[in-house]
Amino acid sequence: MANRIAQVPYPTNEPIFSYAPGSPEKKEVLEMYERLYTTTTEIPMRIGNRDVTTDETASMHPPHDHQHQLGVYHKANKKNIEDAIATALEARKAWSQMPWESRAAIFLKAADLVAGPYRAKINAATMLAQSKTIFQAEIDAACEYIDFLRFNVQYMQEIYENQPENSSGIWNRLSYRPLEGFVYAVSPFNFTAIAGNLSASVAMMGNVVVWKPSDHQVFSANVLMDVFREAGLPDGVINMVFGDPEMITNTVLESPDFAGIHYTGSTTVFKNLWRKIGTHIDRYRSYPRIVGETGGKDFIIAHPSANPKEVATGIIRGAFEFQGQKCSAASRVYLPQSLAEKVIAEVKSDLKTISMGSPADFKNFVTAVIHRGAYDRLVAAIEQIKKEQDVEIVAGGGYDDSKGYFVEPTVVLTTNPHYDTMSRELFGPLVTLYVYPDAEWSNTLNLVDQTSEYALTGAVYSQDRYALEEALTALENSAGNFYINDKPTGAVVGQQPFGGARGSGTNDKAGSSLNLLRWVSPRLIKETFVPASDYRYPFLEEN
Repeated sequence: MANRIAQVPYPTNEPIFSYAPGSPEKKEVLEMYERLYTTTTEIPMRIGNRDVTTDETASMHPPHDHQHQLGVYHKANKKNIEDAIATALEARKAWSQMPWESRAAIFLKAADLVAGPYRAKINAATMLAQSKTIFQAEIDAACEYIDFLRFNVQYMQEIYENQPENSSGIWNRLSYRPLEGFVYAVSPFNFTAIAGNLSASVAMMGNVVVWKPSDHQVFSANVLMDVFREAGLPDGVINMVFGDPEMITNTVLESPDFAGIHYTGSTTVFKNLWRKIGTHIDRYRSYPRIVGETGGKDFIIAHPSANPKEVATGIIRGAFEFQGQKCSAASRVYLPQSLAEKVIAEVKSDLKTISMGSPADFKNFVTAVIHRGAYDRLVAAIEQIKKEQDVEIVAGGGYDDSKGYFVEPTVVLTTNPHYDTMSRELFGPLVTLYVYPDAEWSNTLNLVDQTSEYALTGAVYSQDRYALEEALTALENSAGNFYINDKPTGAVVGQQPFGGARGSGTNDKAGSSLNLLRWVSPRLIKETFVPASDYRYPFLEEN
């Protein structure tokens, strides 16, 4: 019997390695990159205690070297998904009853494995699978994922410690039960940390999971599963499946034991999922939890008092790190007329120093976009811009798919604040600028608020505190994560809980206790020590 009240190790953010010339971490990650690049890998699904293979496979290729094959992964059929659901439900019997300290220990061990023996491998896999530079891989696959695991354990303890008040002769307590059924986790290509967290955060609270990673992140998702297994996660708690998303989703949503979805991806897909869940609502044992972080059309607006160099740096980093393939990436910018020429000149000057190529070459700030579809979408937008009268390309605009899916960082200037690329999410290295008259600051704030269906991130640059306060009020509902004098990307677990509203999702704030609360179903237990033995209340007595 556990006669103790445990205190988990208090989390701190994982330090970011520098990968400077001559550093041991640079040598180690490049050696691992080469090893993974030259090894043909076959990736099975993981259902319970089985590595599952099928007759249908798909190949994996680095986006920056699309003719090179890293290996193949196996794709599910309907029976595989039904098996994964059944396996998860069987695992739930023991997992949901496991003491929380034991669950915590598993995920704390996973964090230490990523921080130590798996760091080079998970970073190198992310560089290969998703074409991330070493810095982008380090802050994602290593540091953010470690932070998710460690901070979520702390949040789990805080949730369990949150108990109701008592009164004389009565003891009230809350039990935070896992959901009744299984949870479906659907993760995107762009963040290895998100892929791991969508399933781990749910499982941490005693739930079981059917997890479908993106087809374009399978290579690094497999490393996450290796970490889970080595950390001691029992078989069947997280089941990893690949394949046709529509078939997998339909099979999952047909189950009466479907208890929730933890999703990151496109807004359109999420709306369709919500719609399907609604049509099946009568078959479920309980109302499913629907948690999603979706698209963004994230903004930077500069006040006339802003520093032009700081604004330019925010644009370069916010728009072009990881090729703009972040839901938080800056993709529309509003510049005052008095600063526009200086800011644009600074941006163009910085872009001349940026090189593009393989992430194995550490001098490259930009690499390839994720796949052919992304490349074609961006090329089509660039070619359309060249035909329009109210928009022009002021920097970049080049592209080349002969070796990898390379699109130059592209800066577009428009006279139409409602031009297509000011409102449509492109998810790539293209940012559109609009210049407003200085006197139209207040009206431009309203323009920012009303232009996009999304409300994920946004940033305002200003040295005028009155202007900042006006922006905070006018843009209150325009961004779930709002940045003052900083780029709109780079949320840190434990510091900036992440999520947006409107078309950007349910705003359940990954990296906080708010998200974990979605994966429990509280039960109130009231215990009366000396029960009443007479039904009569004093008011019934005669005078």
